[in-house]
Amino acid sequence: MKILKIETRRVSIPFKTGGPQVGMRPSLNARPWQNMESLIVRIETEDGTIGWGEAFGHLVNAGTDAILQSLVGPWFLGKDSRSIVALMQEAQQAFHGLGRNGPVLYALSAIDIALWDLAGKRAGQPVFRMLGGQGGTLERYASLMRYGGDLEAVRRNCARAVAAGFSKVKIHEQTIPAFLAAREAVGAETRLMLDVNCPWSVDEARAVARAIRDHDFHWLEEPVWPPEDFAGLAAVRSEGVAIAAGENVSTLHEFQALFQKGGVDFVQPSVIKIGGISAMMRVIALAQVHAVRVVPHCFYWGPGYLATAHVAAAMPNPTPVETAFIDLERQPHALFDPARATLTLPEAPGLGFEPDMAVLDAYTVARQSL
Repeated sequence: MKILKIETRRVSIPFKTGGPQVGMRPSLNARPWQNMESLIVRIETEDGTIGWGEAFGHLVNAGTDAILQSLVGPWFLGKDSRSIVALMQEAQQAFHGLGRNGPVLYALSAIDIALWDLAGKRAGQPVFRMLGGQGGTLERYASLMRYGGDLEAVRRNCARAVAAGFSKVKIHEQTIPAFLAAREAVGAETRLMLDVNCPWSVDEARAVARAIRDHDFHWLEEPVWPPEDFAGLAAVRSEGVAIAAGENVSTLHEFQALFQKGGVDFVQPSVIKIGGISAMMRVIALAQVHAVRVVPHCFYWGPGYLATAHVAAAMPNPTPVETAFIDLERQPHALFDPARATLTLPEAPGLGFEPDMAVLDAYTVARQSL
């Protein structure tokens, strides 16, 4: 069934964090991070079936959108939407010289996700069942925003997440006082993860690992700059703390190198970065061979959020879905609910992405079609 039309839409919804809104990387923001933006792709085939996808993301959305409109989208028009594996392989090879990471791959990720949504709708099955999953009820973990070292905000929001029923909480602070404040606030029964966003040299990260290894943190995420220093991650891991990383890894060969170096206990591929659901399933299979646990990166709310959940529901071991612990001004669809600690995917065919079009229209900042 040929692809007839491709539409892109950037939807930017204001949100609150329960604390200072400094953003994950304040140096990139001229003002506080106050809107959570999704780059949504809508594919229509000649029989009128609609598939939804999402491309990474956030501050780079305008660039990815331009790639979709000028390069990637036109290539897919007229192609057979049913041949997902062959079509995506052909696309990866066609565009490889234009970037094996970054906006080209982000654009391909959105197309792949939409093709899987279409496939599920044609098969009359939710995507997680097409991938071999048996049940669609999942645990979420609360992924808090960064509060700029405000220890009271860290304590308050950690406690708020626990009160909402989350048994796993992740913070994005970068200081030991903030780590310990969060540890105290969540209590001994809650798993607490530390995502520090690649700030330190290997020696600095090893020193932090030694300082925190007796405080029962579930993992230390991306402690080393640059993120592709897999040997450096292994060195930090040797200090006796569990290491998580992978949202900045793009290709299967890079994941293989990460695993062979012994860099991680938990790997975090991002479905809207690495080539969509098709690429995610290959990474999961490779991680199983290396006995590495997959816990996908998922700091977004659109179709990519649901694609991540469907992949998680098809994994051999129960895998929590990262959920941004924020309060959107309006909910774009019923399945993104940061106040709930569980997610039940519907038995509806495809991804089950049923957006509130009034919300999407109200917060659309750019819209184009091919």
